[in-house]
Amino acid sequence: MASVLSYESLVHAVAGAVGSMTAMTVFFPLDTARLRLQVDEKRKSKTTHMVLLEIIKEEGLLAPYRGWFPVISSLCCSNFVYFYTFNSLKAVWVKGQHSTTGKDLVVGFVAGVVNVLLTTPLWVVNTRLKLQGAKFRNEDIVPTNYSGIIDAFHQIIRDEGILALWNGTFPSLLLVFNPAIQFMFYEGLKRQLLKKRMKLSSLDVFIIGAIAKAIATTVTYPLQTVQSILRFGHHRLNPENRTLGSLRNILYLLHQRVRRFGIMGLYKGLEAKLLQTVLTAALMFLVYEKLTAATFTVMGLKSARKR
Repeated sequence: MASVLSYESLVHAVAGAVGSMTAMTVFFPLDTARLRLQVDEKRKSKTTHMVLLEIIKEEGLLAPYRGWFPVISSLCCSNFVYFYTFNSLKAVWVKGQHSTTGKDLVVGFVAGVVNVLLTTPLWVVNTRLKLQGAKFRNEDIVPTNYSGIIDAFHQIIRDEGILALWNGTFPSLLLVFNPAIQFMFYEGLKRQLLKKRMKLSSLDVFIIGAIAKAIATTVTYPLQTVQSILRFGHHRLNPENRTLGSLRNILYLLHQRVRRFGIMGLYKGLEAKLLQTVLTAALMFLVYEKLTAATFTVMGLKSARKR
């Protein structure tokens, strides 16, 4: 119990949250481009910079940062939960010994499940707020009108029921393999490098963070596309089954994507996603590692957990 409620776990959680907020703020426009490419199927522009230029031209200079606050709020809560759970479980399981790739994967998976169940409502709301006011090419998309985070929660519960806040939970649960794979590769690469040197440089952390995220994103991208569509929740699709997030809807959306755009339609927006998530994850891990190291140094403590 002491390992779960330890100061060390809290430091890792706060550092992870701060790192993710910093990185997302820097690369937020890339996430905006990725989301538009995933949700607005009829947008002709295929590249990240062209989509961003279209958004700025049609919606204003600050449009790429629309929805920044709810996204950052959700990301802060989400990464705090993930890093805290990941480090607490790892401290309990590893107990001062060297971890293994298999343990990292299992701990990452469990931390991801906890994170999804607790924070999905925040992500549903921020997805809708981020797309509100966007000029879509797809007439199947129904526009929304929320005045803020609280109003969005109120309207969704009133009009769609409280379970609508967990739209996309099923693909999100499948997608816990994304951070699990990411942390597995990150921790594994980190252990290998630490065998050859005493300390990792900033460039080392940035590169292994980027590699880990690139692998995880490429493997799970089709499900991420479905997740975005379900969270948005305003496509007139599959009227026979309104239980968004069910396996039937996931398969239906995947089939529709392939039928309309071919197999590569499952990877529409991957360029923007890779550019955004790889750079964001690399910067996040860099800030995270530096912040945890600085905190332990200032407090005169040493991380008890060997990686």
